[in-house]
Amino acid sequence: MLNRWEILETLHMFSDENLDIRTVTMGISLRDCSGDDINKLCGKIYDKITKKAGKLVSECEKISAEYGIPIINKRISVTPIALVADGCEGDFTKIARTLDRAAKNTGVNFIGGYSALVHKGFTPGDKKLISSIPQALAETERLCSSVNVGSTKAGINMDAVRIMGNIICDASVRTKDKGCIGPAKLVVFCNAVEDNPFMAGAFHGIGEGECVINVGVSGPGVVQNAIKKLGKDAPLNEVAEVIKKTAFKITRMGQLVAGEASKRLGAEFGIVDLSLAPTPAVGDSVAYILEEMGIGTCGTHGTTAALAMLNDAVKKGGIMASSSVGGLSGAFIPVSEDAGMIAAAKCGALSVEKLEAMTSVCSVGLDMIVVPGDTSPEVISAIIADEAAIGMVNCKTTAVRIIPAIGKKVGEVLEFGGLLGSGPIMPLNTFASGDFVNRGGRIPAPLHSLKN
Repeated sequence: MLNRWEILETLHMFSDENLDIRTVTMGISLRDCSGDDINKLCGKIYDKITKKAGKLVSECEKISAEYGIPIINKRISVTPIALVADGCEGDFTKIARTLDRAAKNTGVNFIGGYSALVHKGFTPGDKKLISSIPQALAETERLCSSVNVGSTKAGINMDAVRIMGNIICDASVRTKDKGCIGPAKLVVFCNAVEDNPFMAGAFHGIGEGECVINVGVSGPGVVQNAIKKLGKDAPLNEVAEVIKKTAFKITRMGQLVAGEASKRLGAEFGIVDLSLAPTPAVGDSVAYILEEMGIGTCGTHGTTAALAMLNDAVKKGGIMASSSVGGLSGAFIPVSEDAGMIAAAKCGALSVEKLEAMTSVCSVGLDMIVVPGDTSPEVISAIIADEAAIGMVNCKTTAVRIIPAIGKKVGEVLEFGGLLGSGPIMPLNTFASGDFVNRGGRIPAPLHSLKN
């Protein structure tokens, strides 16, 4: 039974500490839509998405009103389109426009799954989809794309890594009049997961059911305030305990919403993702949590250790609060979407190299990093290779979402607006690594991948 204090505490979390359900994402299988006629394929895709997700937004709004729980985003993820359309001839951007139209019709803010899984090699459909990504992102508003280029079991497909450096640069050029928004909706993964509810990397994995509800919960402000109440002298083991208890409370809310949404929409309950996903709003920052722990400014020495503890405590607390935990689960560190990260990058405390070190202990990777517009594709490919290597060797998901800001240089700011915030253009090490990237081939899987 909830007592009066717990109810008041939860209301305070909503009103003053930015607690919310960050996203309810409906995963929809499109495997039964496959065929070799692209026009028929598009028709099947549109009909299925609009039928399955037609009430997603309205039912989420009803749940939000009935329980007083803010649900910020409603989204859709679909089977990787490279799999669904592998036998099709024609221009794949037609599929992209169909997905975007279905997203608009259902009222969701993003649809993910314009994706390819190429960690061990390419099919003709993979190649066609990847080559179409820049134009697809330029012609659509709500479409998100992802490509998985490596895994612990397969190693890293360096041909795909090389190609993705060019794809990212091309996507930025094609959307330069829209604030280079293209690459902000494109993620390059290693060890991508099949049940991630967060964009831009969500897709509905081939091991998933017909229609699944996955929920992403966020509460950086709640965690920061819980640590603040402890005081500056509390030892770190006590800090970890407070984070665990807070994560439990946050996750129970996600479990409630996930159960209600799946029941009302006639879908399976998938997972609750425990990730602390920040926003540009003041008081909703993972960086500020680390600083509340005692890190002077996010990015200075000690930051990686503090983030490792935060990530672990969030998982330990949250896993007991849900019948099924999945997705990415931990802490996101997107530079443009986190007020504290933005401030740390602007003052020079946070570098790309430090962010790379932090990704070895957090949920994902180099997320929403804005770099100079004249950055070469080879440099971007090398960054992807480094990040993929961290994921491959550490058996974890890593990702790169990097945005070349066309016409801008270090020290300037690229404005996205809304949830994507604004990103300071960060300096990169530009010493040559093109010869390494251009070798292509595959970096073999590490020895510890042989676990059978």
